[in-house]
Amino acid sequence: MVTDKMRLIIHTLLVMLLFISTIKARRKSGQVCITAECVTAAAQLINNIDTHADPCEDFYNYACGRYNSEAVIPEHKPKVGAFDTTRDAFYARLKKIFEDEGKTDISDEPMVFQSARKLYSSCMDLDNIQETSKEDLLEIINKLGGWPVLPNTQFNSDDFSWQNLNAEINRMGFDAKSLVSIVIATDADNSSRRILKIDQAELGLEREYLVKGSQDKDVQAYFRYMVEAAKYLGTDEQTAKTLMKDVLDFELKLAELTIKKEERRNKTALNNKMPLADVKELFHVDWVNIINDMLENPINENQVNSKEIVNVAVPKFVRELSILLEKTDNKIVANYMIWRVVKDAFPFLNEEAREITQNYKEVLRGTKTEPPRWETCVKMTAGLGDSNLYFKEGSLSNGVGSMYARNYFPLEDKKVVDSIETNIRAEFKTILDELNWMDEETRIKAHEKVDLITSFMGYAEEILDNDLINEYYEGFAMNDSSYLKNYLTLKRFVNKYYVNVFREEIDKTSWKTHGGAAVVNAFYNGEDNSMIFPAGFLAGVFFDAERPAYMNYGTIGLVIGHEITHGFDDRGSQTDGEGNLVDWWSSVSKEQYIQKTKCIIDQYTNFTVEIEGETFNLNGVNTQGENVADNGGIKQAIRAYRRLISKHGAEPTLPGLPYTQDQLFWLSSASIWCGVSRPAKLKNQVLVDPHSPSRFRVNGPFKNRPEFSQDWNCPKGSPMNPKVQCEVW
Repeated sequence: MVTDKMRLIIHTLLVMLLFISTIKARRKSGQVCITAECVTAAAQLINNIDTHADPCEDFYNYACGRYNSEAVIPEHKPKVGAFDTTRDAFYARLKKIFEDEGKTDISDEPMVFQSARKLYSSCMDLDNIQETSKEDLLEIINKLGGWPVLPNTQFNSDDFSWQNLNAEINRMGFDAKSLVSIVIATDADNSSRRILKIDQAELGLEREYLVKGSQDKDVQAYFRYMVEAAKYLGTDEQTAKTLMKDVLDFELKLAELTIKKEERRNKTALNNKMPLADVKELFHVDWVNIINDMLENPINENQVNSKEIVNVAVPKFVRELSILLEKTDNKIVANYMIWRVVKDAFPFLNEEAREITQNYKEVLRGTKTEPPRWETCVKMTAGLGDSNLYFKEGSLSNGVGSMYARNYFPLEDKKVVDSIETNIRAEFKTILDELNWMDEETRIKAHEKVDLITSFMGYAEEILDNDLINEYYEGFAMNDSSYLKNYLTLKRFVNKYYVNVFREEIDKTSWKTHGGAAVVNAFYNGEDNSMIFPAGFLAGVFFDAERPAYMNYGTIGLVIGHEITHGFDDRGSQTDGEGNLVDWWSSVSKEQYIQKTKCIIDQYTNFTVEIEGETFNLNGVNTQGENVADNGGIKQAIRAYRRLISKHGAEPTLPGLPYTQDQLFWLSSASIWCGVSRPAKLKNQVLVDPHSPSRFRVNGPFKNRPEFSQDWNCPKGSPMNPKVQCEVW
């Protein structure tokens, strides 16, 4: 039996061996980097690392233990971490840009810049919001025909049409997806054209919560939100509870009709084309009129008829929605649809409404207070606070991206990160050639796809062209003092933008689609086989052009490899190099691929998280795409870095740290995931997020890499060097 004392002795010996090996490596390289960037990087790692932890037991705890033990989550945040620190610095930059009123020569800038500042200033004008916002919302509700839950609302059930109300909600600028989602999307079979997609409802609370039933504490918080919102707008408590209970029961039934996130990973299953005439067989309503109402322009070339081919993503949902609505009182449906409008509007209202929203968020996300007002306004102006505006064409993303690019991110930095992207891509192609489970025919097509990936790094130069930006935002202006009305003006412009381009051929390399520079995130888009690394992301913990390559390859190199691998994860692998839904796999390679992926699914499903005394297993199916991308990204990054130094020689190490360059690579890579979350936020991530919690974004991929256990002398069978290791790409 191994005693605790023996474990301590073994651990001490391992640490001594590690120290001796690093000293030898340092002597061999004979250099220490003492530039300002290296000193800063070293200090950040020192503040992250817990040297009392065992890197072979739990590398995340070793690399981030000190940071996490000392981290304090601000009351307005659900989590805090290195990623958030980079994002906070980015928000501060945008704040400075938006508050630059009067300091800039507006004659030498696109007109949309003034609209962005107007949206920001109307958001910051709390006095006006306090005085007018409630009346603004009541005015909107009255235009929609009233909310039956409110007193003095005349509701005639016989005259009610959910189709007409849906069209009015859409015309107002709100998201009309509470019953059924109708959007203009990319055609899965021909990614150069758009198609109308009819999909399942987008719920007011995620399906994963609602299916737990009305007695679940999170669902109860959602119900309280409904009741308090109705009371705020003039209903007495008993009426609110009675009528909104019917609304909740209806939404619970609606949630049961929707399919799980795991099922939505199959793109082929969500591609069900048929003429509108056939959709009527699923749900006997006038779909031609419904969609022409939504397009708001039925007399031009965008007009649809019964022969229009549409994609009904989930036919079963449409059929069962028809049955549910037939059995549901029209008053309940109306109350539900207007509730969703009210819910969307509440963040734009006065202090009382925002407090009601905050009480709800405290249960669902764990946040204690609202964020600083400027932060809320920055995010909303940049389109970062609304998932329906996030990085979408027609939103302010290109305008704000242009404002950001003119002030930050020098083009010299782009050259450095471009070279990293080139090397990572080349490494992925080398990995393809080494795969023993892929046949040659499939391998050739995989090479073609990776060659066709378009990379958008930093920002598109077109967003610096005033004439192009003015043309892009032609007809758009924000002039209202009302924050809510300005927001709806923007939403209507986005809707109109998509209607105007509906019949146009999609330019997959257009700056209009990829020009948003003001985002702290990176993306892979399977519809056009592209990767986007906005300028806002190429900063902070992720990238510094003056840092040693082992730092940048461990951070932005990992992310680039991650995004490339998304083109070959369970969803990305369903499309070809043009972004079309094509099965380019041989049956033998596909079967091998599925088995390789199953190893990752099973591995992550066995990871558990303790949250307030309750044990949760990760959802290995829902997170498989991100997990495969994490594993592929780290493999490409370490191999590309090692190939780089084999040509150019070892770099200096960091001051004050007894680590080899390869060890610093792993520590740098882990550092981007240092951070802690509130229990409610962690629970939300486990239930609905396709990304695994931070601990597993480090330990999961690292324990699957032989290079890691080699660099850290982890014995076979130790937690970070398990006997069974998973690898797809």
